This record gives sequence, C-alpha cells and structure tokens, in this order.
Amino acid sequence: MKKLLGVMIFLLSYLFVFPAWSMMEPDRLVDKTVQEVLDIIGKDDKIGEDKERMLDLIENKILPHFNFMRMTSLAMGKHWSSAAPEQKNVLVEEFKTLLVRTYSNALTTYRDETVKVNPIRDLGNKADATVRTIVHQGGGKQPVPIDYSMEKGSDGWKVYDVTVAGVSLVTNYRGSFNSQIRKGGIDGLIKALSDKNRSLEGK
Repeated sequence: MKKLLGVMIFLLSYLFVFPAWSMMEPDRLVDKTVQEVLDIIGKDDKIGEDKERMLDLIENKILPHFNFMRMTSLAMGKHWSSAAPEQKNVLVEEFKTLLVRTYSNALTTYRDETVKVNPIRDLGNKADATVRTIVHQGGGKQPVPIDYSMEKGSDGWKVYDVTVAGVSLVTNYRGSFNSQIRKGGIDGLIKALSDKNRSLEGK
C-alpha cells in the first residue's frame, strides 16, 4: 500500500506550472498528469534507481500542488489549535519531509501500474472535490482504489488528503501523532518527526 500511495503522490505531484493546467477541473488535471507521467516513467528505466534524482524530482514538483498546511492540521486534529505559530511551521516542514522521503523510497520500486481516473459528473461551482482513481497492478493482483481529496484556491486545485483502499493518509497519521503528543507534547511530536526524517535520510 505504501508503494502504491507513493506512486500516486508522485504522479499527481508532477504538474507543469502553467495556468492552463492549474485551472483545469480536478479530474481532468489528475488524468492528464497521470497518463503523461506514466509515459515518462515507462521510458526512463534509470529514474527508479537514482534516489537523489527521485527526491529532487518529487521535492521540486510536489510542493506547489499539495496543501501541506491543511494536511498537517488534519493529521494533528484537535491539537493543531494548541500549537504555537512557530511549532506549526516546523510541524508542516517535518511532515512534508516525512512524506517526501517515505514515498520516494516506495517509488524506486515502481513497475507497470496503470491508472484509471473516474470523471466527476457534477462539479459545478464546488471548491472541494474527490477524484477517484483505480490502480491496476501487474501479476494478477487486485486493483486498488486511490482517492484524492482536493480543494480549489486562487492558484488552482490542491490535494489535502489521499485515501488508499479506504485508508486516509491524514487519519492514519493522526493516531501516531496523538500518541506522540500524549507522551511528550507538541515538542515531543516535532522531535519524533525529526528523528524519523533523519533515519530515512540515512537509508
């Protein structure tokens, strides 16, 4: 599941910074991005073998298109409001680093997945939408649904949660975040995230 989530975060993150892309409806944006990036990865055998190149690619492409502030606040739940502004800034950066490093490792093993993006039938003027996709795996494995919760701002649609086979990324992290906060408060969570990021950096 972690591998699949990493693949989909990467695919969605690889958006070209053009107004025509940023103003696309969310389902069309995801579909266009996924198909183009699948083609790029399929033609570049070495990208999965070069960790630094993969990290650089994700860090440069993912940040403008995911709302990490909202993702972090959702993962923090009720504790977000009790964090000081400086703590919130550090938490966002550490959580962002954790996701990038965790799922860049998963992406290095990407092989032969295909993705179907389901169209949104009635978006209207909504500023919040769920883009539903199905990842078809090789080897006779069962398809896996991956949904993107997205919101529209002045700079286009951004992702604030990813749900893999019914498991929400932010909800999944909320349990571990709450546990760390109970043990050591907000600063304890920051330390735990920082320690985890250092361990991932060394792998």
